[in-house]
Amino acid sequence: MKYTNYYSSPLGKLLMAADDIGLTGLWFENQLHYAYTLDPEHQEKELPVFNQTKQWLDLYFSGQTPDFTPPIHMTGTPFQTAVWNILEQIPYGQTTTYGDIAAQIAKQKGIAHMSAQAVGQAVGRNKISIIIPCHRVIGKNGTLTGYAGGLDKKTALLSIEKII
Repeated sequence: MKYTNYYSSPLGKLLMAADDIGLTGLWFENQLHYAYTLDPEHQEKELPVFNQTKQWLDLYFSGQTPDFTPPIHMTGTPFQTAVWNILEQIPYGQTTTYGDIAAQIAKQKGIAHMSAQAVGQAVGRNKISIIIPCHRVIGKNGTLTGYAGGLDKKTALLSIEKII
């Protein structure tokens, strides 16, 4: 069974989704790919994972670096999972590029080249906004590109982290 709950952030309402293992989704309301993996049969409910996620988000939006991560249960293709694992390693207050992630994936696979565009598509399908920090991925020349929640939210998140 999937469960949902909501969090009111300074940047808008967030939908949280979880199963019995952990958080499965965290989307800005009406963002691109909003709740695209949420089962039609789900129930709004208070769960410990939602309370932990709210606590994490409270710390984050107050400008603090959370020192814990709520339980997460991400599912996707092997390629998506590899990209999302790299996203989780981007330190608070730092950025990386789609090309850098593509180079890491290529190295992991033992191939000469990986498409930054393919990486961008996997980044865009990240189901857990903010906690899995896809907002920290920028274009190779430092431009702010591609954020499912909108570039205004990406800018605001990077500002919270004092990146811009």
